[in-house]
Amino acid sequence: MTGSSLITLPDSLVSTDWLAAHLGSPGLRVFDATCFLLPDPKTTLRAESGRPAYEAAHIPGAAFLDITGDEFSDPAGAFRFTMPKPQRLADAFGAHGIGDDTAVVLYAVDNPSWATRFWWMLRVAGFDNAAVLDGGLKKWQAEGRPVETGTARYPSASMTARPRPHLVVGRDGVLEALGGGACVINALSPEQHRGDGTHYGRPGRIAGSGNVASRDLLDPATNAFKPQAEIAGMMRGSGALDAERVVPYCGGGIAASVTTFWLTRLGHTNVALYDNSLSEWVTDPSLPMETG
Repeated sequence: MTGSSLITLPDSLVSTDWLAAHLGSPGLRVFDATCFLLPDPKTTLRAESGRPAYEAAHIPGAAFLDITGDEFSDPAGAFRFTMPKPQRLADAFGAHGIGDDTAVVLYAVDNPSWATRFWWMLRVAGFDNAAVLDGGLKKWQAEGRPVETGTARYPSASMTARPRPHLVVGRDGVLEALGGGACVINALSPEQHRGDGTHYGRPGRIAGSGNVASRDLLDPATNAFKPQAEIAGMMRGSGALDAERVVPYCGGGIAASVTTFWLTRLGHTNVALYDNSLSEWVTDPSLPMETG
């Protein structure tokens, strides 16, 4: 079958109830996208693949996507997690069973930013039939739902690349956005935004940027996102929801994908993620930052 999915996703955010009812459906591809950022004295934060955690417990039938490898982070990129070119992405996704006629549900153990990062990369490559599992594996297990061990892999498929370069910006695009009155929004914690705690080489934020921390969009009791109306209020309060153009950023383009995901869900059509974010920005002392 080509041209249409065998299953229709109800939304870009699906519930554990919905996924439990549709596991095993033809055309449905479920992926664990977990990665862990661990403290490291040399690099501030070290990325560790979530594959061991996936092999220990995952949603039945789910396969694994590894952002720490060469498939989904550009091996020639100067910065960690740099997104590969859309055609390379499409080929990699196809090798994992994502084709033009499939539907994709993405999740992580607890931090949804790994799932939203893959959701965003799929969109950049031109694939829209994807959703994030609300609450991830943490909520799934808390509800007593089954998990399995080991590994799984889907048969390879063909995914057509339909690049959307307007969904990505680099440092020059950020400077242009700042000069043009766009809303540049930081997805890191308020502490990091002020210049306290962990930073990426220079403390603080891109000068002139606002802040909506991706962690604050979650209900800590369930690991699910807060109600949509509450998140909309947070985005509106930051100026992002009503801005003509929004550029989310963070440390390396991961947490900012949560902001991108939610602004898109809320109907914003002009959102471009700063892929390398502060990992790139801090390396040039001429690029303005501020603290406080």
